[in-house]
Amino acid sequence: MDKMWAGRFEKALDKQADDFNSSIHFDSKMYRQDIRGSLEHALMLCSCGILNQTEYEKITEGLNSISEDLTSGKLTFDMDAEDIHMFVEAELTKRIGDYGKKLHTARSRNDQVALDLRLYMRDEVNKIVELLKELIYTVKEKAKENQDAIMPGYTHLQRAQPITFAHHLLAYCMMLLRDVTRLKDALARMNYSPLGSCALAGTTYPTDRDMVAQGLGFDGVCMNSIDGVSDRDYCIELESAFATIMMHLSRFSEEIILWSSWEFKFVELDDSYTTGSSIMPQKKNPDMAELVRGKTGRVYGDLMATLTMLKGIPLAYNKDMQEDKEAIFDATETVIKCLEVFIPMIKTMTPIKENMYKAAGKGFINATDLADYLTKKGMPFRSAYKIVGTIVAECIKKDITLDQMELDAYKSHSELFEEDLYSEISLESCVAKRISKGSTGYASVKEQIAYVEELLK
Repeated sequence: MDKMWAGRFEKALDKQADDFNSSIHFDSKMYRQDIRGSLEHALMLCSCGILNQTEYEKITEGLNSISEDLTSGKLTFDMDAEDIHMFVEAELTKRIGDYGKKLHTARSRNDQVALDLRLYMRDEVNKIVELLKELIYTVKEKAKENQDAIMPGYTHLQRAQPITFAHHLLAYCMMLLRDVTRLKDALARMNYSPLGSCALAGTTYPTDRDMVAQGLGFDGVCMNSIDGVSDRDYCIELESAFATIMMHLSRFSEEIILWSSWEFKFVELDDSYTTGSSIMPQKKNPDMAELVRGKTGRVYGDLMATLTMLKGIPLAYNKDMQEDKEAIFDATETVIKCLEVFIPMIKTMTPIKENMYKAAGKGFINATDLADYLTKKGMPFRSAYKIVGTIVAECIKKDITLDQMELDAYKSHSELFEEDLYSEISLESCVAKRISKGSTGYASVKEQIAYVEELLK
């Protein structure tokens, strides 16, 4: 294929250099956005009198036919083309003749690729937002089903205080809700059209950039043409948001991996989302969760690649910026794939409530409630803390739990202890007494579920 820019050059580009320079093998995925942008650009050129009606109709007919043929598979991408923009323009010219050569009036590939990428990412991010909402709904429903399941809450991976499984799950709902707002914030900032910035300095033609922006669903235009073609802040913002999503999925995966182990056995993963061993017939491996955890580093790498690529390049466009697409595409596709497998994995996961409860009964996780019992009877908390610490040490030596210790033994530490202490330190009571907003208490958990449901509306 002849290069559109070949007039200045006496020699053809070296084949190896041509392959190195080409981006068609990855930017071809933006063909719908490229054609959509070209259709709006042609409409504006016609409206401004730069194209006549016949030229506009020919270009529109040609672009629509290319889009249909690419979608159906009748037309395949020419991998000798330098990029998707060159491919579409060359194919258009092949189909409608010199009319096709007029389409590029008052624009450059610099603002064209900036437009295509914003349009593509807007479409993809909206898909991710919908997947996140589906995951939030799935986790919320699992929480709703397990409001009575008591488990140990952990700090430092040590049993700390009794909580409900629902409360633990809802923590992930809150994280994922923030992920949705982060993406929406990033979308709002990127939703401005760079088309019409041209190479970097704008154009001498009487164009209407606002018309194109409105037609493509943007909130306005990039107000500085240099910034319009050189800005990739939105890629960094989105990759950062994707990295945060993956961090959340990775933390959740880590817990699922622990919970499904024999050491915990708090949950059972469905067979559809686990694998076996080639030599150990008893194994049921949480491979999907492990892969999500592993792919998190990949998305982090995409973010760092983009940050590093941009950090040293002067304004305006530089070829380095071609490296933005493979990173952002990879990060986007990785997040989508991970969410698509994570949602049904959570939906089909079975909590084993009796094991959670049994684990909650050990580790003295009701010790804080025992200290609170003394505090409510007038003892300073630090004094109560010290007494309970001594009692815990005594129980460990005797290999008993707090509820197994005799009342007389309690009274040897303080006369404030009465028979009612046993009901105060029961796991159910420890949970029910948490009445502060956002706590693990039953009423608070119901409120959190209602909060998530309201936001999902």
